[in-house]
Amino acid sequence: MAQQLTAKEPTAEQIAEQRIYTQFGVTDHEYELICGFLGRKPNYTEIGVFSVMWSEHCSYKNSKKILKKFPITGPKVLMGPGEGAGIVDIGDNQAVVFKIESHNHPSAVEPYQGAATGVGGIIRDIFSMGARPVALLNSLRFGKLENPRVKYLFENVVSGIAGYGNCIGIPTVAGEVMFDESYEGNPLVNAMCVGLIDHDKIQRGVAKGVGNPVFYVGPATGRDGIHGATFASVELSEESEEKRTAVQVGDPFMEKLVMEATLELIDSGIVVGIQDMGAAGLTCSSAEMASKAGNGLELYLDEVPQREEGMTPYEMMLSESQERMLFVVEPRHEAQAQEIFDRWGIICVKVGKVTDDGRLRLFHQGEEVADMPVTALVDECPMYDKPSQEPAYYAANGAIDTTAYPEVTDLTDALKQILASPTVASKEWVYNQYDYMVRTSTAVQPGSDAAVVTIRGTRKALAMTTDCNGRYVYLDPEVGGRIAVAEAARNIVCSGAEPLAITDNLNFGSPEKPEVFWQLEKAADGISDACRILDTPVIGGNVSLYNENAKGAIYPTPVIGMVGLVHDVDHITTQGFKAEGDIIILAGETKNELGGSELQYVLNGKSEGRPPQIDLATEKTLLNSVLHAIQQGLVASAHDLSEGGLAVALAESSISGKLGADVNVITELRADAALFSETQSRILLSVKPELATKLTDYLTEQGVPNAELGVVRGSGLTININGKPGVHAPVEQLEKVWKDAIPCLMK
Repeated sequence: MAQQLTAKEPTAEQIAEQRIYTQFGVTDHEYELICGFLGRKPNYTEIGVFSVMWSEHCSYKNSKKILKKFPITGPKVLMGPGEGAGIVDIGDNQAVVFKIESHNHPSAVEPYQGAATGVGGIIRDIFSMGARPVALLNSLRFGKLENPRVKYLFENVVSGIAGYGNCIGIPTVAGEVMFDESYEGNPLVNAMCVGLIDHDKIQRGVAKGVGNPVFYVGPATGRDGIHGATFASVELSEESEEKRTAVQVGDPFMEKLVMEATLELIDSGIVVGIQDMGAAGLTCSSAEMASKAGNGLELYLDEVPQREEGMTPYEMMLSESQERMLFVVEPRHEAQAQEIFDRWGIICVKVGKVTDDGRLRLFHQGEEVADMPVTALVDECPMYDKPSQEPAYYAANGAIDTTAYPEVTDLTDALKQILASPTVASKEWVYNQYDYMVRTSTAVQPGSDAAVVTIRGTRKALAMTTDCNGRYVYLDPEVGGRIAVAEAARNIVCSGAEPLAITDNLNFGSPEKPEVFWQLEKAADGISDACRILDTPVIGGNVSLYNENAKGAIYPTPVIGMVGLVHDVDHITTQGFKAEGDIIILAGETKNELGGSELQYVLNGKSEGRPPQIDLATEKTLLNSVLHAIQQGLVASAHDLSEGGLAVALAESSISGKLGADVNVITELRADAALFSETQSRILLSVKPELATKLTDYLTEQGVPNAELGVVRGSGLTININGKPGVHAPVEQLEKVWKDAIPCLMK
C-alpha cells in the first residue's frame, strides 16, 4: 500500500521503534493488537485514527462493562444508547430526544470555547437524530469561588454557554452549579439538550447502501481540536495549558444555518444516514456510520474543505473543527441535497462512498494513505476490567458519628449562612446571562425544581432537570447514585410531570486507581437500582474519566439528566407559595441525617460520615402519590427537599412566592437536625385550606407520612420547633442574603 507522508510525520518503523504511539495514549499491548488487525505496522495517520477511536472518550474501554448494568429498555423507549441521542415516546406520534455530554478538560484550559463547543456538540447530537432542539440545560462544578482562577473559569464557562446558546436561539432553561475544593483545577462542564421529533422523522447514523455517496456538510476543516478525544481521556497536568489546540472554536451562527439546513434535508425524506462530527471528527463519524451498517467507507481527503494550507490526512481525520456533519443519500438524490445546502449557504461536498469491504480507506493526492478494518476501529477495541478496591476513607467515614456535632443554637444565623453558600445561593447571576425565553415555550423558568417547556399545538409539556450531589456519592457511591436519580425524579414530579427516562454523565477520576474504579462500579449499581424501581431507563449518556487535580480525584459526580411528561399544562406546578392562608404540608419523614449536608460543610468545613440513606420503594410511593395529588388539583405548590433540608426549602418557597410562612415543626429530633437534615424522599407542599384534609387523607391512605406544618402568611419566615422559637427573619432579608452571595463573591 502506498503511503503519503509529510516530512514531519515519522514512518511506520519509527513509530514502532521510538514508541511514538504512546504519546497518543496507545499502550504497547494495544499497539500489538493494531499491528495484528492490520497485518503490518500502522503509519502515522492510522495510529492517529486508532488512538482516538480507542480512547476512553470514544470507546468506553474502561467503562463499557459497567455501563451494561444499566436498564436501557422500556415500553416508551424508541431508541436507547448507541446513537447520537436517546428517544422516548410521548404519545400522539411525538417523541422527546435528549442527551448529556461533558466538555470538562477543554473548559479547564480554555473555558469560554470549551463550554461553548460543548453546547454546540450536544445540539448537533439532537438535530442529527432529526429532532428540533427545544431546550438546553447544564450541570457545572467548580472549586471555591474565593480562588481567583476558579472565578475566571466560572465566569468564562457561563459566558461560553450563554454565548453559544443565546446566538443559536435555543433557550437554556435549567441546570445546577456546585462549588467544592474537590473540583479545583478540574471543573465539570456537562451540557444537555432536549428536542422534539415525530416518529417518522427519526434518523440513525448508518452508512447504508453500497455505492451511495457520502457528503461532508459545514465549515471547512482546520487544525483546531486535533486529538481532542485523547486529550479528554488523560489527566490534566501542568502541560495541559499547552494543549489549547485540542480545544475547538465554535461558531453558533454557522451551527444555526447547519441545523436548519439539516432539518430541512431530513424533512425531505431522502437521508439514508446522518451523524455529526463530534469527538474524533471525521474519523469517528465515518467509522461508526460504516460499522453500524456493516459496511466500509472510502474517503477522498482532497475533497474535504480545508481552511488551512498543507493539511495532512492525519490532521484532516483528527480535527474536531465544529459545526460539521456527515450524511449519506442515494445517488439520485444528490442534486436535491446539494440544492438544500446551497440555498442555506452551507458547504456541502461529496467526500466518499459506501463500500462492501468493511474497511475505512483514505485517499490523498492520488494515493491510498490508510486502510483499516472498520470493526477493529469500532467494535474490537480492547475492553478493560480495572482492579477495584474499597478506599480506606470509606471505612473511616462509616465510623464517624455525624449526630455528635455541638448543637447549633442560632438557627436563623445558620439558615442565612447556608443560603449564602454558593452551592445553595441563587443562581440568577448565572441564568440571567442565558436567554431562557427564546421560542416563547418556556412555561417554568430557571429557579424552580425543574424547567418546563410546552409542546406547541398540544396541552402537553416537558419537564427537565439535571441533578447530582457529589458529596453524597463520595461518602457512599452506591447510595449517592440512587439519590441522584431519585432527586431528579422528585424535581420532575414537583413540576407536575411523570418521569420518563434519564441520560447520565459519569464524571470520575482516573480508572487506573482501584479506589476510583470502585466508586464508578458502586455508583453505577446505585443508579441502576433507582432506574429500575422508578421506571426511568437510561437512554444514553457520556463517561468522563481522568478528572483529577493536584490533590487527587474529583468527587465522583454521576450527573443525572431527566425528562418528564406533563400530561396537561394545568398540572404544571412550581415551588413558590401561592396565597395567604394556604396550608403547608411536609410529605415524608425527617431523620437525623447530617452526613454530607450543607450544614455540615458550611459550619464545620467538612463532608464526612455517611450520606442520607434512601429506600427506593418509599421514594416510589411518594412520587406516585404526589404526582397523582397534583393531577387531581390538590396541590398549590411543591418543592423537593435537598441541600439545606426543610429550612432551606421553606425559605426558597417563601422567596419564590414573595410570601411569608408561619410554621411549627413537631419533632423528637434536635432542632438543628429537624431543620437542616437532608433526609431523602421528602416534598414540601402547600394547599388551599379547603383541600388540606383531602390531601392529607389521600397521602395517609397511600402510606406517605405527612404533617401539617403551618400556614402561608405575612412577610416573614417563622419556624418554631415544638412551639419554641427556631428561625425568624423577614423573607426580604433572606432573599437578599440568598441573591447577593454569588454576585458579591464575583466582584
